[in-house]
Amino acid sequence: MNLKKITTLVSLFGLVVLLIGFSACERVSEVVQPTAPQPVETEEEITIGVVLSLTGGFTESFKRPILQGFELARHEINAVQPKGLKLKFIIEDDQSTVEGAVAAFNKLIHQEGVSVILGPATSGQTEAAFRVAAENRVVAISPTSAARGLSGMSDYVFRVSLTTDMLIPSGIKITHANLGYQRVATMYEETDLFSTDGNIAVREALTATGVEILLTETFQADTDDFSEQLSRVAAVNPDAVFVAALPANRVKILAQKHQIGLSVPFFVRSLTGIDISSLGAAAEGAISFVGWSNADVLPSNQAFVRRYRVEYGMEPNNYAASAYATLYILEDALANAGSTDPAAVRDALADIRDFDTIFGKFSFDVHGDAVYSPKVLIVQDGEFKPFK
Repeated sequence: MNLKKITTLVSLFGLVVLLIGFSACERVSEVVQPTAPQPVETEEEITIGVVLSLTGGFTESFKRPILQGFELARHEINAVQPKGLKLKFIIEDDQSTVEGAVAAFNKLIHQEGVSVILGPATSGQTEAAFRVAAENRVVAISPTSAARGLSGMSDYVFRVSLTTDMLIPSGIKITHANLGYQRVATMYEETDLFSTDGNIAVREALTATGVEILLTETFQADTDDFSEQLSRVAAVNPDAVFVAALPANRVKILAQKHQIGLSVPFFVRSLTGIDISSLGAAAEGAISFVGWSNADVLPSNQAFVRRYRVEYGMEPNNYAASAYATLYILEDALANAGSTDPAAVRDALADIRDFDTIFGKFSFDVHGDAVYSPKVLIVQDGEFKPFK
């Protein structure tokens, strides 16, 4: 994965790719003054918009891992050549809201003039922000959103995380064959698209497998006390419980089910290593359907894990991995497009098939959603291990 293809085009035609938004300073919340397109004698920067939750309720879950994943990949890509093409970010805060994501997209498109935007993180934000990208024919790639159907709204929008219809049926098939659960309960965050779509996908897959759903409990995004829901779940004595929630609530649910002694298996999609560390013994036995694992022995993945540890002094989680992979996927598309023209980048992304990433072989399907091998992990002795 390198930028030699674009550099070759630059030398052949004696032109540079259009760049809007050079900046005299780089910081997390960069303010970049647009400049007119002009030749660059020694170095060319391709400016990429990034929409990230720098403030608000999603900050703790998404800001650091996604930003660090992006930055690690950017530094590696930019280090390939001492001179030539460089990737640069303009980062806008979505304030952890749908409205903030829309405003950030509009600013990046209409004020900064970017042709590619990475983000936002959640499915609810992505659904609204992708409409802005589609209306303006700007490429957008969400590294982490997973609700079904979002990429299908336009051929300019893509996702790198596995969607619910790729991840959940596979996970249920694998775990049901091993655990044999027949009577289950589900819980989901009814004000969040990722969670509502996930619960629907869980119910569909369980029904198709012949599993009886005894009870479904709902809750709001700002719920702190889950004792009533968990008590009702315990009363029906299920074989397993499936939880669909954003990071803060799934951690609370696992902590509180441990407090009341509810010991049946809890299935929590996209659980992270950070969640496990914060939960301690309460995370033991939790099962998660994910697209990435730091235990995957793929050489490129282990190299990523090592570099991330050295750079940031911590373990990467699946959000960091998705961000890291996203930038390499985009870099490959830019190389193949030979341009930052949105239509050219869109077509190059759509053509990606069996591209080598830290996930393994990666492709986009006809809707712009990711295709690669899903994984099932279980927490044992305080860490994720492959479910067998």
